[in-house]
Amino acid sequence: QGQLDESGGGLVQAGGSLRLSCAASGRNISDYNMAWYRQAPGKEREIVASISWSGANINYATYSVKHRFTIIRDNDKNTLYLQMNSLEPEDTAMYYCNSDHRSGPYYYDWGPGTQVTVSS
Repeated sequence: QGQLDESGGGLVQAGGSLRLSCAASGRNISDYNMAWYRQAPGKEREIVASISWSGANINYATYSVKHRFTIIRDNDKNTLYLQMNSLEPEDTAMYYCNSDHRSGPYYYDWGPGTQVTVSS
């Protein structure tokens, strides 16, 4: 299994922006479709956005996320990003990255995640 290290979270006011990073090691993200996930308190972990290994196919979980978030991959840096704009209190959650489980198993151990808290 590879390892992941998420960073970039924080406390922001509604309408603010954050850029999350996910540094991978042990496996090359270029081999996998990758995704960002989030888990809010008391809720199941859910997928937020996914990107194919080539970057050609990108999907977002909801209409709202699609128009505010951008998933980016840099295979040379073995790093996945999530640019989040116009943040809303409903985006408050712990954010994780991993391979896209809809196209195979999780190829990485879960990282510590990065906390995003959006105040109203």
